[in-house]
Amino acid sequence: MTPPGWHPDPGHSGKGPAQERWWDGAQWTGHVRASPEAVRRRGIRIGVGVTVGAVVLAAIGGGMYLLGEDRGSARPDTAASSPSAAPDLPGAPDGGKGSDGENGEGQGPGQKLPLTEPGFATDLAAGISMPVPEGWKGTSGAVGAGLTTGEHACPGDTSETCVRGGVFSAPAAAVKLTAGTPEEAAKKDISANAKESYGGKSYGKITSHEELRSEAVTVAGGKGYVVRWKVVTQKGDDGYVESLVFPSPVSKNMLVVVRSGFDINEDAPKLSVLDEITGGIKAASVGEGGNGGEV
Repeated sequence: MTPPGWHPDPGHSGKGPAQERWWDGAQWTGHVRASPEAVRRRGIRIGVGVTVGAVVLAAIGGGMYLLGEDRGSARPDTAASSPSAAPDLPGAPDGGKGSDGENGEGQGPGQKLPLTEPGFATDLAAGISMPVPEGWKGTSGAVGAGLTTGEHACPGDTSETCVRGGVFSAPAAAVKLTAGTPEEAAKKDISANAKESYGGKSYGKITSHEELRSEAVTVAGGKGYVVRWKVVTQKGDDGYVESLVFPSPVSKNMLVVVRSGFDINEDAPKLSVLDEITGGIKAASVGEGGNGGEV
């Protein structure tokens, strides 16, 4: 028997880029992707579903800082470091390598992304969906999903764009986070999250931080761990950052990281909104033939 894996799609019409279909070991599934060669030619769609080289979120949503045009490869430790940065992810239906999802191409029968639930942003690789609060923007992706609200000029560099609140998910491997347990991973990730969210030119350096929360939690039926800091910045608003790590509902061997950042500002969402979002994370419920772009 042929083992599970990606193979040339036997049903591909020949129109458009070459694609591959997932063989589960017994039958062909509905999951398709652009072939690696086609991905290299066209570039891939990663993070929260925005194109490399356009507007991408730092480190799959390290928090608050939005990178501008042509800065997609500015930092080697971000998800947008290169079109080939997304790793192989065991158990992920798309193997952890998303294709160019522009206009729903290349991710399902009829060249469309799998259908996402209304009101949720879906991270296909991680197998989770996050609720989109009223007034927020939600974006689904093959690798990563994101929620943002309150775009404004960054206090440290007004030519760049920041947001008042951001919540972003990805398989831990996609942000190069390695750890044996959710607790180890969350404690390891929080400092990187804080630096990406409020460090650098967007808010200046972080001058101090206070740990507000460090405890075990249950997310999407799995036992995870969360760490929350309050950070004091050199420029502009201070903020809250949170790193939440838990096993993926589709593969217990895969850890999922959800990074959050909220400004401490009257125009920013309250921390209760963050709790509502993370408390509402669930296993993804997707079908075929829909549009997996913005919710």
